[in-house]
Amino acid sequence: MLNEIQLWAIVNGTIITLEIAIVAIIFGAIFGVVVALGRLSKNKAANTLSWFYIWFFRGTPMLLQLFIIYYAIPIIYLDATGSTFNVNPMIAAFAAFSLNATAYLAEIIRAAIESIDGGQMEASKALGMSYRQAMTKIIIPQTYKRLVAPLGNELIMLLKDTSLVSTIALFDLLRTTKTMASATGSWIYYIYAAAIYLFLTTIIQVVFDKMEKKLGIYER
Repeated sequence: MLNEIQLWAIVNGTIITLEIAIVAIIFGAIFGVVVALGRLSKNKAANTLSWFYIWFFRGTPMLLQLFIIYYAIPIIYLDATGSTFNVNPMIAAFAAFSLNATAYLAEIIRAAIESIDGGQMEASKALGMSYRQAMTKIIIPQTYKRLVAPLGNELIMLLKDTSLVSTIALFDLLRTTKTMASATGSWIYYIYAAAIYLFLTTIIQVVFDKMEKKLGIYER
């Protein structure tokens, strides 16, 4: 059985895990739309910049990105200015996970937009709509249902990947239970962690399944 101190430590670890995943999926979705539109843009500079962003963040490990933000940036700053600068571990986690999620969600959003019949954009323009109006009022709303399942999958992946933050001194759910297991020599703490992860991912799956069904109106 867990004592009160252990219980609260696990609760705090779970909160940190959720905070990182939720912040990452929110900012990833917001900036993912921007990067996706950049990939679809006929502007060569915007298209190239968006392609490079996606190429870098999808092609390098999340752990490396986390290390660059938490460890490398302070070293670069020290070399450039001669003064020390420390990155808050939580801010580093928010930044790394958000930047990574943006790259993956940008490709998901781009694919969803491209799956819409191109004739609808032409019809929108024929009605006098600008590109922006057509995108926000006609095209993007039709992608909602198609985006729900991939968005849920990305959130689940982010939730599980938060275990990487233990490398920058953050006590997320997994590191908290691992520390308890090491201190007591008991494996039961890993079962607690697995149960919490399964509980959280199940809730996410159920919620996004219901959202997908509710948004089915856009497919009619």
